[in-house]
Amino acid sequence: MPAFPEILTERLRLRALEHEDAPVVQRLAGDRRVADTTSLIPHPYPDGMAEAWIVSREAAWELGRGLVLAITLRATGGLIGAIGLGLDPESRVAEMGYWVGVPYWGCGYATEAARAMVAHGFTHLGLERIHAHHFARNPASGRVLQKAGLLPEGVRVAAITKWGRPEDAVCYGVSRAEWEQGRAGS
Repeated sequence: MPAFPEILTERLRLRALEHEDAPVVQRLAGDRRVADTTSLIPHPYPDGMAEAWIVSREAAWELGRGLVLAITLRATGGLIGAIGLGLDPESRVAEMGYWVGVPYWGCGYATEAARAMVAHGFTHLGLERIHAHHFARNPASGRVLQKAGLLPEGVRVAAITKWGRPEDAVCYGVSRAEWEQGRAGS
């Protein structure tokens, strides 16, 4: 795989995660409110986990199985979250996931990063479809996905167990053709 891409938006720089990012990742992702809205982030967030996660994301990119980038502010360079695509190269389909630290919620950063990642997936990675889901109790994430061009596809009832409780997963997706048509209509 080539070097990690860098994606610039109006306010953000999406870049490769660096080993030096680990303390900020642990602090932001380790906030219970962030962990509570994601399928895979634990709480408490164990020491060493951020470092291992960053290394695993490098390996996934090298194998063509995933692209995860740090979400940073262009103005300061500060890391505020992460966004990624889990890649299935054979079918050219990806699942998008992201998290943003609590101090940066409600600022439109997740939407800006998601739009950029969807565009990158279709225009640079040759994807044919991108999909994502969120917990039904987190409608703000659904608004992010819709603003990024994904379309509602349904609800998988009790599809995920988070901290011992079943969670309904609200599903979204968009094909390359639907995304291109949506761009032409906007």
